[in-house]
Order: sequence, then C-alpha cells, then structure tokens
Amino acid sequence: MKYQNIQEQEIKNKITIDYFKIYDCTKMIGNIDFCVTIFKDSKEESEQESLLWAEAKTGDSDLSKSITQLILTIGKARTFDKFLPPNMLGAFDGEKMAFVPYNEIHDIFYVNDFNWNVTPSKYDTKEFKLIHEKVKSNIDEKSLLFYYEKDDTELKNFIKDNFKIGNFGFTKTKIDKNNFITIYNKWLQTVKPTIVMNWDMAKKSGIIDGDFYLADLLSTENESLKDNLYVLLKKDKYYLDKKLNELGIFDTKYTGFTDKQKAHTQFWSIYERPPKEEYWDYIVGRRDLLVPQDVRERKGSFFTPQIWVELSQKYLTDVLGVNWQDEYYIWDCAAGTGNLLAGLTNKKNIWASTLDKQDVDVIHDRIENGANLWKNNVFQFDFLNDDFTKLPKNLQDIINNPEKRKKLVVYINPPYAEVTNAKTQRDTGENRNGLADSKINEKYQNIIGFAARELFAQFLFRIYIEIQGCKIANFSTLKNLQSSNFSNFRNTFKAKLERIFLVPADTFDNVKGKFPIGFFLWNTQEKEDFKKIEADVYQYDGIFSNTKTIYSYQDSKYVIEWLRKYYDKKGEKIAYLRMLGTDMQHNKDIFISNDLSENDFKKHLYTIITKNNLYQMVIYNTVRHVLRATWLNDRDQFLYPKDSWEKDIEFQNNCLTFTLFSNNIQSKFGTNHWIPFTEDEVNAKEEFESDFMAKYIAGKLKNGTENKPLIKIEKITRNIPLVFSQDAKEVFEAGKKLWTYYHKQPNCNANASLYDIRSHFQGRNESGKMNHKSDDNAYMQYINVLREKLKVLAKKIEPKVYEHGFLLR
Repeated sequence: MKYQNIQEQEIKNKITIDYFKIYDCTKMIGNIDFCVTIFKDSKEESEQESLLWAEAKTGDSDLSKSITQLILTIGKARTFDKFLPPNMLGAFDGEKMAFVPYNEIHDIFYVNDFNWNVTPSKYDTKEFKLIHEKVKSNIDEKSLLFYYEKDDTELKNFIKDNFKIGNFGFTKTKIDKNNFITIYNKWLQTVKPTIVMNWDMAKKSGIIDGDFYLADLLSTENESLKDNLYVLLKKDKYYLDKKLNELGIFDTKYTGFTDKQKAHTQFWSIYERPPKEEYWDYIVGRRDLLVPQDVRERKGSFFTPQIWVELSQKYLTDVLGVNWQDEYYIWDCAAGTGNLLAGLTNKKNIWASTLDKQDVDVIHDRIENGANLWKNNVFQFDFLNDDFTKLPKNLQDIINNPEKRKKLVVYINPPYAEVTNAKTQRDTGENRNGLADSKINEKYQNIIGFAARELFAQFLFRIYIEIQGCKIANFSTLKNLQSSNFSNFRNTFKAKLERIFLVPADTFDNVKGKFPIGFFLWNTQEKEDFKKIEADVYQYDGIFSNTKTIYSYQDSKYVIEWLRKYYDKKGEKIAYLRMLGTDMQHNKDIFISNDLSENDFKKHLYTIITKNNLYQMVIYNTVRHVLRATWLNDRDQFLYPKDSWEKDIEFQNNCLTFTLFSNNIQSKFGTNHWIPFTEDEVNAKEEFESDFMAKYIAGKLKNGTENKPLIKIEKITRNIPLVFSQDAKEVFEAGKKLWTYYHKQPNCNANASLYDIRSHFQGRNESGKMNHKSDDNAYMQYINVLREKLKVLAKKIEPKVYEHGFLLR
C-alpha cells in the first residue's frame, strides 16, 4: 500500500502533490472531502470550474461505496444547485483511486421521490444500495479503478487526458450535457424574472420557460442558431409561435426584458455559449428535463430510458419477427421528443405525433441532425381530443383500411397522470380536477368508469376501439391488468396480451414511487379475458432476474371482505386496527394503535379490536407486514383466505407473537392492554393498569366465573394457555429481557408499551421523529436481538401467507 498508517488529511496532501499539483485543491465545497479545480485569478467573476469532487478514505476501502456515499452527500445538500458540478466524481484511499463520470449518474439527482434524507455513510439503506449498484457497474465496465503502485502511469495519463485545464486567466464556464440542467436552474433565478411574460398564462398556452433557455443556450451574439426551436432569441427579443396566416405570411409573437437585458447580459458573460455542437442534439432531445412536473404529467413528457427502448424493440422483434420494421407500420402517438423511436431503421414506415408544437420542432431539428425519421411523418396531434381526419393522409389510409390496420403497431409511452393520488386518499391533497378532461373521456367514461381518470387508459381504449385490428406496444403501470377500478375497462378491452416485461418505475425520469412499469404487447385481432400472465422481470441494470405471475384478480374476493366478518362493535375496545387498501403498497398504512388521526375517523379507516376478534385482527396485521413491499410486488393484492388458517394454531399464535412486538400502542393515549408479561416476569416496580394480554396468553380471562374460549374451530373449543412455536418463544424471551432492562431505569413507566420503551431510549430529533439509535449500548443489544428474532419469525410465517391464500404466488 502506497500511503500506509497516515491520517485522511495527510493522504489528501500527498494525493495533491503526487497527482494534482498543477491544479487548485484548496477549494472547500459543502461537505465534499476533496475538490480539484482550475486555478483562477481572484479578480475574475466567473465561478471556479471544478474538475473532480472526491471522497477520501484511509487504509484499504471499497471505493464504489465511497463514491456512493459522496453522491448521497451531494444529493442531500443539493450541492449541484449551488456549484457547477465537475466532470468526474471519485474516491481514493491509501491504495487506489476510482472515478465515475458525472454525466453517468446525474439523472438520479432529478428523481422526485428519492429519499435524500438518509445518512450517506449508512450502507444498508435501499437508497445506498440503488446508487451503489449503478456506481459499481460503471467502475467495472469502464476500468476506472487505478492502483497507485501498479497503475501509476495509467492514472497520471487518465488525469492528463480528462482533467483539461484550458487557458489560465479568465475563462467562461463551458456548458455540456453534464451541467446544462444546473445552469438552467441558475438561469431560472436570474434571467427568467426579467422576461416580460405572465408565466401562469404562458403555461396554460403550452409555453414553458425551458424553451426560452434553449433559445439562449443555443445562440451566439444573442442570435439563436437553430431555426427549428419554438422560441428564438434575436438580439434583445424572443420570438415565438411562428404561424402562417391566411395571407401566406408568417405571424410571430415576441417579448423582451424588463431591465433592458441587463441580467441576461451579466448571466451569459459567465457561461460560454453555445456548447460544443456535439452536445446540441442531446440537450435539445432532453427538453423533457426543462418541462415543469405538472405539465409533464399531463402531456407525457417523460423520457423513456434508452435501456428500456432497446429492450422493448427486442421484444417487438421476438413477437413480430426479425423483419417487423419492413412488414409493419409504426405510430408513436405520444412521442414527446421522439426518443422511443430511436434505433428504428425504416423511416418510411414510422409516424410520430405529439401534443406540443415545441416537441415537433425538437424532432424536426433532430432529423436535421441525423434522426432516422421523415419530417412530414412528424406532426402535432392531440390524441385524446383530435379527430383522425386531422392525421396525415398516408396514415389515415392505413387506419381506414382493415387489412393495413393489421400491420399497424401503435408504439407508445403515454402519460401516466391520474386525477387522484396518494395525497388525496390521505386527505392531504386535492383531486387534480380537469387533468383527465378530454373528448375521449366524455365519449367512453360510461363504459370504462373510474379507469377514465387515468390518461394512459384513455389512450389504450381509443386505440382498441377506433383502430381495431392493430398491435399495441405500450409502457404503462399494471393498473389496467390488476386494479379493481379497471374492472369495467377489462370488460371491454379484450385484446390478447402476447408478452410483457416489468422494470422499476423509478428508472424513468421523475416517475414517482416504487412500483413496476410494464411493456405490453397486445394483439387486438384476438380477443380474450385477461386472467394471468407470466411476466419477465428486469432489474435496474437491465439484467433479467426472474419471472413473475401477474393476476387480474377479476374473480377474487379481497381480504377486507374476510376481515369484515369479524368486526365487533359491541365488545370492549383494546385497540384500533388502522387500515387502507388491499395491496402491498398500502402495507405501511396498516398498524395497530390506540390513537388515530381525525382523518382516519372521518374516512372510517379503522376497526375496533376486542378480545372477541383479537386473533383475526392480529392475523390481518401480521400478513400485511411479514413480507417487505418492493417495486415488483407493490401491486400484489391480499385476498380472502382459504379456511385452512382456522386449523393452523401455530400460525395463529405466531401472528399474535409478531403483533405483540410490532405495534404502535402508546400508554399516553390510554390504557395499554398489550403488555405480554406479568409484573413478576419483568420485575416491575408497580402493578400494571391492565393485565389483559398476560391473562389472554395464560388462559385466565374470566367471563363471569368461567374461562372464555379464545376461538372456536368446528365447534371444538381450543383450551389455553397458548402453545407457541420455538421461534415465537425466542421472540418472547428477547422481549422479556428488553422489558426487564427498561424496568430497571429510574422513573420508568410501569405501563410502557414497546413503542414507549423505544422512545425512552432512542429519544427524538429536532423535528420530533424518533431517532434510529440510542447511546445506551445495552438497550441497543436487547432491541437488536428482538428485531433479529422477529425477522426469523416473519420468515416462518411468510410461506403460510401463500399457503392459506392471503397472497397468490
């Protein structure tokens, strides 16, 4: 090892001298350990250009994990919004150095639902694992790992070739595909407010600020270089929306600046424009990143990742044959900027339509730069409102000819927006009224019902009804296959599903949530009721992992119907069961508590637990929590179980055990009936307010003078005390040690629940949330053992969830 037994700062000093001595390594940027920048005169106003941001470690470490930690550090602080990002991210220790090109990972910084609040140095979070997978594959595939002793020459050459200094002295910051979004965010703050424009009205007219930024960016001396852009900069004015009037003369709109272009001039004195021409097509093609989120959802401006574009075209080849591009016509009727069509070869058979003229202009510009499409086959068309008579004649000829329709593939990634979302379900948001309004909605809403609230469903239904006989190749969620809201949709939409593959939704730009997006291949010539299909599953890296059966659940009864049989409105309440939804994605909304929100009561998202329905309630709670929700099983539905659970006493008692040590009971909200021990078992200092659960377990509950049976099976009473499995006993033993340790604490609460005990030791942060850890090492040992024992018990219960029919495999 080259740098042994020295501290981190000394390693940074030696790295600077040995490899970066012609650069400035003194700049401190946020919490980043090590920054390499170009030397800059202190009088220069331009931002100092970074070449490398790196994580520093001592000794021998896993540098792919170090770079992942760096990415989480950058994302958490949004450092890229405050400073221009470098060409490279990296990490080094005493033995080696690794790099990842910034443009390979920058997309993840713009994923809306990514949790950047995780601790960057915590390697076991799902966020860390997601980024680490991408980082490691990038380092491995591109051989960007260098060992100082054996790769010294190669490392120095790599730095020489990739860390370009340029001219010393004043230099404008160059713009490329790595930083054009960061500079756009700065432009929004500096230039946009000085443009004469009512931006709210502009957005309603389909005009976005990103088009003005592109006009600026792709210009020289304040003259836009690309005539096909929707907005053009000409000196001190922006010209837009060029249209041919009835006299054959072009009409245009224009606007200027409120400050005589002062802010605009100052801003562009810092940045060099235009970027190199090699970046133009990429930047214009990623116009979707400049579209506001709400507009994206309505218009479908979501960039389909190239990895899934290529895979979808492979599946099309598998199903339609190797010559399908010559034998079939292809129409993308939600084309956006056209990236779904990249890789297709027979341009005479391809049509692309999109809602926005701006996107048409972008595709036309890409055609001029080599995109394999014909301009006349790219056009503006509102698929959910316009009549087919507005289509180009050659495409009309295909749609109006039953035989030619059989050779038409409608190939789309339509918008996924819906009127309601998770916030409206929880009463923390409002319905997005007007979002799904369209002529297609008006025409078919009575047929497809609630499904009409989803824009992609409107696309699919119009294609199925009005272009009968065609093939449909689409990306979408699985709601059309599985959701109960799509029952009416499925009753009419009976195209045969030939093939499907599933990928993680969060691989698509700004798609929220952890759920599957499928690529569907439908044959509308063949009719069948969808029941189930075996889907191919691909992980984040594009590698096939397994298959999964997707069910329609059309003839299934849901678990809530089973649970309703056991509602008890007369018995004495010992807790509430909070519930919402019957699929895996809602498992987080299921819990047992003695306190609920006003909204829970208002919307009846609960039932009461009594001693008469305790077993059914804890079984429901347990089956909803022993399996972890993932992006793949997110929409799996919990069903009305078989009767076999009634005879499985071990399963019932395992579920009781699991729930006793994983609930949200808090003694401050009322009597805690869920203490699973007696006072003597945990050396309590005073009597508990309730010994219900201990007596329940021991079989000592009294109804008058008789023991009341807990459950009757085929009229045979099961006697107690309860008999527990070995795994359940180990959970009880771990729990007892934790309770006993707590009751040794001064001023302990005799009636404390497990939640109360955790809160006592772990404390709360400034926002009032419980901390993840405690400084009490003994407590951490006890709680960790309990958690491990619960995991073992959950694994034992898991196969029973399928065996008893709560879930389908």
